[in-house]
Amino acid sequence: MKVKYFSDTDTAHVEFTDKDVYETKEISENVYIDIDKKGNIVNMTIEHAKANAGLWEFSYQEMSRKTA
Repeated sequence: MKVKYFSDTDTAHVEFTDKDVYETKEISENVYIDIDKKGNIVNMTIEHAKANAGLWEFSYQEMSRKTA
């Protein structure tokens, strides 16, 4: 996964895979997802990211599954 932030347009782009984009769907006025032919998410674009997604800071944390 790759996350890119474009400060000049306040746009965040999250790339989940490098598959070919089949269709772009508008989720809301400023959020779009790209999907492949099977309907799996490829990319997500968030316009006005700081205002709409609170993108002031980004962190990543992988949660491990607990075993009994």
